[in-house]
Amino acid sequence: MRKKYSLIGLAVILLAAAAAYGAWWWVMERPVPMTAERVDYVVEAGSGPKAMARTMKEAGIAVDEQQFALLARLTEQDTLLQAGAYEAVRGDTLWRLLERMAQGDMMQTRLTLVEGWDYKRIRQQLADSPDVKQSLAGVSDEELLTRLGATAKHPEGLFYPDTYVFVPGSNDFDILRRAYQAQNELLERLWAKRDPDLPLKTPYEALILASIVEKETGHSADRERVAGVFINRLRIGMLLQTDPTVIYGMGDKYQGRIRKSDLQTDTPWNTYTRAGLPPTPIASPGKAALMATLHPEKHDYLYFVSRGDGTSEFSKNLRDHNRAVQQYILKRN
Repeated sequence: MRKKYSLIGLAVILLAAAAAYGAWWWVMERPVPMTAERVDYVVEAGSGPKAMARTMKEAGIAVDEQQFALLARLTEQDTLLQAGAYEAVRGDTLWRLLERMAQGDMMQTRLTLVEGWDYKRIRQQLADSPDVKQSLAGVSDEELLTRLGATAKHPEGLFYPDTYVFVPGSNDFDILRRAYQAQNELLERLWAKRDPDLPLKTPYEALILASIVEKETGHSADRERVAGVFINRLRIGMLLQTDPTVIYGMGDKYQGRIRKSDLQTDTPWNTYTRAGLPPTPIASPGKAALMATLHPEKHDYLYFVSRGDGTSEFSKNLRDHNRAVQQYILKRN
């Protein structure tokens, strides 16, 4: 009789174990129902397992909060779960969802800041991206620069044009900070290896001139030569007389065409009316423009004019320059 009860007890234990395993498998391995083939969700910083499960549920992933929290605790992954943007795929199990967040396997997207864009255009690009969280509404340029730790008084040119990969939901300030740090680090590195005897006193002056080179260069092969023209002019105290600085100083008044009166209207950025470099960059220069500025081509050219095909015609004196203007500008108009 005792043996019979022992066998019954063993059977009960085995059945209980099988039931427990079945329940565990059901929780761990069965696909979690979803409202779509792919469901995106964003876990906010500071969320615990239950809050994460609630976020998934609200997004359309049928996760049981208690089961998710228990699974996270029993597998000791509850302290590893990371905030961020995730994508769940139909067929994902509860375990896969948990594992993905414990490993920080987040969604990523990208945003490109183009060489030659001004600060206003960069801010617009950030504002237009649905993946960027807006946090700078009402923040002045002065406050932004303070938060960045910048010594410059104007944000123009401080942000490196590049493609930035980030987690959806990242805020605009974080992306700007990355771009600021990238530009600052690149400028410091290139400034340390600059050509000797350049008429540039500081890295910021190099940034200003590089922004002009960026805007004036339609053909990459001309970049060092264009930089050389401006370096030559700075050396002899000649006005830079570059149209992009006039356009920048005009601001919203610029409607696609510069008139003679615009060249004669003084602004802090008008290099037809003011000697030397303008007070700030006029755009964000890329690495190639910075390199050209700090390693310009050595020549005797003082003038250049667009040929209309992206390349430029260079001249050493005003007579030849006027002839080039007649050939490439006046005849074209």
